[in-house]
Amino acid sequence: MSMRIDYSKAAPAGIKALGGVYGYITQSGLSAKLIELVYLRISQINGCAYCLDMHTRSLLKMGVKTEKLALLQVWREAEALFDAEERAALAWAETVTRVAETAIPDEDYRAARIVFDEKQLVDLTIAIGLMNTYNRIAIGFRNPPQAVAEHAAAAA
Repeated sequence: MSMRIDYSKAAPAGIKALGGVYGYITQSGLSAKLIELVYLRISQINGCAYCLDMHTRSLLKMGVKTEKLALLQVWREAEALFDAEERAALAWAETVTRVAETAIPDEDYRAARIVFDEKQLVDLTIAIGLMNTYNRIAIGFRNPPQAVAEHAAAAA
């Protein structure tokens, strides 16, 4: 797979603007580990290889156990590995990411509000929207995962 467009070069101001939103999320007060788990789950839903590779690496560096990462896509079946905040964030991320299918039902909103205050839920939703945008950019323009680039470099 080769990159279709180097979007950072083609639209640097747009990518910088997204970086500003990313910077806001890192300063929002939501835990970095929680946000990375949400980013990884959204990237699983969307099938974004670039982001799957990046967020898995990041979570491993943060000390998240391999078992938790391996079971993230079936977190409801492995809920003992995830705390209440993580479960609420993952459920919210799934319903918001799949908005065309879910229409984000009131019960999903109420479940998220039990765990998150208004600001936290808005910040989490901004993070979810951001990752969905990044996934669409990386998939649309075929940004290769770091692991693939490293493998190609080693083979050359």
